Amino acid sequence: MITATQPSIVTASTGATAASTANAAGSEDRFLKLLVAQLSNQDPMNPMDNAQMTSQMAQISTVSSVQQVNATLQGLAGQLASLQMMQGGSLVGRNVLVQGSTLAPDNGAAGGAIELDLKADSVRIDILSAGGKVVDTLNLGALGPGRHPFEWDASKFPGVGTPSYRVTAMAGAAVVAATPLVRDKVLSVSSDGGAMNLQLKGQGNVAYAAVKAIL
Repeated sequence: MITATQPSIVTASTGATAASTANAAGSEDRFLKLLVAQLSNQDPMNPMDNAQMTSQMAQISTVSSVQQVNATLQGLAGQLASLQMMQGGSLVGRNVLVQGSTLAPDNGAAGGAIELDLKADSVRIDILSAGGKVVDTLNLGALGPGRHPFEWDASKFPGVGTPSYRVTAMAGAAVVAATPLVRDKVLSVSSDGGAMNLQLKGQGNVAYAAVKAIL
């Protein structure tokens, strides 16, 4: 997938540069024709002075320079996208953390992490079946604010379908906000409109920007 994507990116970049160069040449040609027509039809008693000529030449020069800069930036954007795809290819087969509560068992194991906003006196993770029934419970005890990983023995999962989990974090009688994260394996990498996406084993297609950590 990566090999097939790179040529298309480079080709698109080259095409954009060629189109911008052609537009710049066309603008200069149109300007020169207009300038010649203006000089041919000017009032001999009130000809265009040097300041006006210089001003118009400076304008076309500025437009041409801006178009050249745009063409250069488009070329750089294409090269960066190609480089990003090459780097993204190294993620295939690796695990990443993304936000979500749907577990992705792999070789009898599943896991993820939770992010706590505040310190919690007790943290409990309930593993749920596809139907929402609690099939296992992990007691993590007291935890401070921040990210905390967890592991679950997925071989204990008796049902069919995809398991998930929910977090209950308490500080005394108060509920502590917790963000659930899941560990999932990267199967492939793709590009859509210049944005890199990852195809994960359990979560499906997610944006690369959604990755919280690479494991």
